Amino acid sequence: MTDVLIVGAGPTGLTLACDLARRGVAVRIVDRSPEHPRSSRSKGPNARSLEVLEDLGVVEAVLAAGSPPLPMRKYRDGVAVADSDPYAGSSPTPDAPYDRGRLIAQWRLEEILRDRLAGYGVAVETGTEVVGLTDDGSSVTVALADGSTAGARYVVGCDGAHSRVRKLLGVPFEGETDEEQMMVCGDVEIAPGVLDRGIWHQWFDEDGAVMLCPIPGTRTGWWFQSGPERDADGRPLAPALDGFRRLFARHTRLPADSLTGATLLSTYRVNVRMADRYRVGRVLLAGDAAHVHAIAGGLGMNTGIQDAYNLGWKLARTLRGRGVPGLLDTYEEERLPVATWTLDLTSERLRATLEAIREPGGGLDTAITPSTAGLDRGYRWSSLARPGSGDGVRSGDRAPDAPCTEAATGAPTRLFRVFAGPHITVLGFGAGAERALREAAATHGDAVRTFRVYDAGASGPGAGAPEALRDREGLAHAAYGVDGDTVVVVRPDNHVGLIADARDRDAVRRYLAALDGAREPDPMSVASMVDGTRKG
Repeated sequence: MTDVLIVGAGPTGLTLACDLARRGVAVRIVDRSPEHPRSSRSKGPNARSLEVLEDLGVVEAVLAAGSPPLPMRKYRDGVAVADSDPYAGSSPTPDAPYDRGRLIAQWRLEEILRDRLAGYGVAVETGTEVVGLTDDGSSVTVALADGSTAGARYVVGCDGAHSRVRKLLGVPFEGETDEEQMMVCGDVEIAPGVLDRGIWHQWFDEDGAVMLCPIPGTRTGWWFQSGPERDADGRPLAPALDGFRRLFARHTRLPADSLTGATLLSTYRVNVRMADRYRVGRVLLAGDAAHVHAIAGGLGMNTGIQDAYNLGWKLARTLRGRGVPGLLDTYEEERLPVATWTLDLTSERLRATLEAIREPGGGLDTAITPSTAGLDRGYRWSSLARPGSGDGVRSGDRAPDAPCTEAATGAPTRLFRVFAGPHITVLGFGAGAERALREAAATHGDAVRTFRVYDAGASGPGAGAPEALRDREGLAHAAYGVDGDTVVVVRPDNHVGLIADARDRDAVRRYLAALDGAREPDPMSVASMVDGTRKG
């Protein structure tokens, strides 16, 4: 019996599998498709998902395989009327190293995640279809289409909008489908030299539209999106190569045979739906299996990746009997409101975009707002958040990055590098925080990593001191609003857990117990802690 069986090997399932595997959880991931799909579909991770992928150790591969978001050129009646760059003037900041997402074909992102997962000794099992679930309260028995069964302590359905897992659970998927708001989509080949591959081309006319975005890593591949062709009675026609060529020629005014091939053709309808719960016993839902929404803003895949990032550490700790009772329930508590917000935002952005393209020069840049970067999503309402006030960073918020140096060596580093990995991070600002840091390390062992953060002018660490960072530019102090001796606990999913006065060690103890369980400190570590305090 495995610990976790993941159904569905798209970006959501693969992110969850990688996160669980690095935590030492026995994981199995299956997908009904007989082979790995080559669909480009989603156009890539947003800024917050890049932070998740950095933590998982794959962001460099993603950056290398993809490209930055492209400027957009809008046409009317075949004539270019406006260029726009939604990210003009934007740049990374010390607290947010990614100011924009990355264009990358979905199949390539999945390939990168599968390679990472293979490093943990786990491979996706293709051609494996789940047809039944039985939860006996202590484990789940999964029936497979080939007549075999599989056992798991938990099952997670990451199997898309038509989720078999969700249907087997009987979880409603309430919402609506707008049959009139539809597109035909596919991966197409355009003859070399016909279109500038440094531009996302968008033709919006009175009678329809065609959008073409180059697929990174290909020489002639493009994402194709268009309103459908319709028959004499106004009924939409199914996507086909000849139809794509006619649509291409009509709107671009370029020769139809410039579009030399089309694959992975599909029809997209605007679906706005959400499951009313994310957990039934030992079975959970994530990604499109739990929510679907308008594509405006590009939040579909990203919301799924961030579902998985929220779920992974909670599931791992629950399997280990760590954390407060009900820790796993905070997955739904935190992520379901985010899905509700996402449905509202994307519907509003779709409305705004449809309004914008009525006028020459309007385009898909209307869908992009600061919120679509995902950096402003937090969980201040969560039972894992602690009360706070003010306009600065608070419990439940995304934990900001900041440049630092290693106090011992002077080597440059960043808070994100410190956070990376499956652990809880405890930062101590000021000399008064050292005792809380030592106590956290003595009690929770390798479940936490503790770091004393020194001011630029403060003396270095003494004997027996925690790992140490130097905040040479004061940006770490500024990012967390630190004024005086302070302890900051950062959750394993890089959200702020607690910001507390260093003298309130009980608050730190209680919060760490909530994340990792109430544990007795190691006597030898306590002796070292006391000895180190005396020496310091």
